[in-house]
Amino acid sequence: MTAPRFSAIGLVVADMAKSLAFYRALGLDIPAGADSEPHVEVTLPGGLRLMWDSVQTVHSFNPSWQAPVGSSRAALAFDCGSPQGVDEAFANLVGAGYEGGKQPWDAFWGQRYATLHDPDGNEVDLFAAA
Repeated sequence: MTAPRFSAIGLVVADMAKSLAFYRALGLDIPAGADSEPHVEVTLPGGLRLMWDSVQTVHSFNPSWQAPVGSSRAALAFDCGSPQGVDEAFANLVGAGYEGGKQPWDAFWGQRYATLHDPDGNEVDLFAAA
């Protein structure tokens, strides 16, 4: 048997256009026409895919699916290249109306770090080597 290969991360979204706009603001190259699609995916550098499915799409094959409650247990993390990049990305996204989780700080593990939430409440971390 061939070992499974990690290939993709999937997000379930309430509003595809809002979610894709957030991830475009983080620099992902997502086609403009994808906003009304029920399933969208992009291949990231290195080959990993990030996928979005509308709640309706997930309900089509898993009618009992329910959105989780409480804090997220996983986060997507974006390398901003520099400490200034973390600060700028955070300011730009919060300035565009997205929810900031924790303002940029110098983490004890040697990185500049900040957290945001995407439109569905998923935690998104911004980081760079300090």
